[in-house]
Amino acid sequence: MVHALRGGDRPGEVRVVVDGMAHYYLAYASTPVPTGAEVLIINDRGARQIDVEPWPIVAGGDGPR
Repeated sequence: MVHALRGGDRPGEVRVVVDGMAHYYLAYASTPVPTGAEVLIINDRGARQIDVEPWPIVAGGDGPR
């Protein structure tokens, strides 16, 4: 994540790397997500805007994934 997501109607910015190339999107989440957190894309709004949610952390694991 590049810029924190404030939640609700206020977007933040995420970087998505595909085949080694970075792409930047305005991102919306229902709850705030801090800068540097990993997110899961759940919807494409078009025009480089997406809906995301925090990447789930599995209990007992080594963190995200």
